[in-house]
Amino acid sequence: MVAELRSAGCVFAEEEAALLHEAAGDQAELAELLRRRVTGLPLEQVLGWAQFCGLRISMAPGVFVPRRRTEFLAEQAIALAAPRSVVVELCCGAGAVAAAVAAAHPQAELHAADVDPAAVACAATNLPGAAGVTEGDLYEALPVRLRGRIDVLVANAPYVPTGEVGLMPPEARLHEPAIALDGGTDGLAIQRRVAQDAPHWLAPGGTLLIETSRGQAPHTAEILAAAGLLPRVLHCDQREATVVTGTAG
Repeated sequence: MVAELRSAGCVFAEEEAALLHEAAGDQAELAELLRRRVTGLPLEQVLGWAQFCGLRISMAPGVFVPRRRTEFLAEQAIALAAPRSVVVELCCGAGAVAAAVAAAHPQAELHAADVDPAAVACAATNLPGAAGVTEGDLYEALPVRLRGRIDVLVANAPYVPTGEVGLMPPEARLHEPAIALDGGTDGLAIQRRVAQDAPHWLAPGGTLLIETSRGQAPHTAEILAAAGLLPRVLHCDQREATVVTGTAG
């Protein structure tokens, strides 16, 4: 198994082999899991779960896999939230960030939304206690009663420039939805839409948090400032993660 995984380009072949063994009920299932992995399916989709902030996030085929760098986004959201905050995750994918916030603040009012129905179905399994997991285009998915009430608004919106999506690893570009990867010509198209309407949905003093790249961070900050939010750029060198926050007045 290790040899097959290595030949398929799996850097951590020994660890992956152990996880596949753990997940398989018998040798036939193990062979099928191995086959799926060596043909390029992301390990998390093969296993049916992803590790994130100490949680096992349920995964499904075709759903965006939460990255380890996004744990930094979750940690910033957790730090800003209070026990009874209203917390919303847009572009939620499997709902990993919202699940991490829920684990830290079980009494928070939690909502999550995504335009992809497969992602919404997956997120619903990870957020059984959420006030709502809904399908729709950004704020269109949210109940109107949340306008002006959101304390923490999190968005890991796609930020890969269209021309660079084809350069991504095959695991991502072949097995994750393009809508979860493609951020438009400069990678900032969805961020602009999120920021533009954020002031209408944030509570006074509420904060929008957006994951972005280090190179894009100054532009993301400008977008948030143009929307009337007070921007702040945060980096985590260890995870190569960047988050830009914007606080409402």
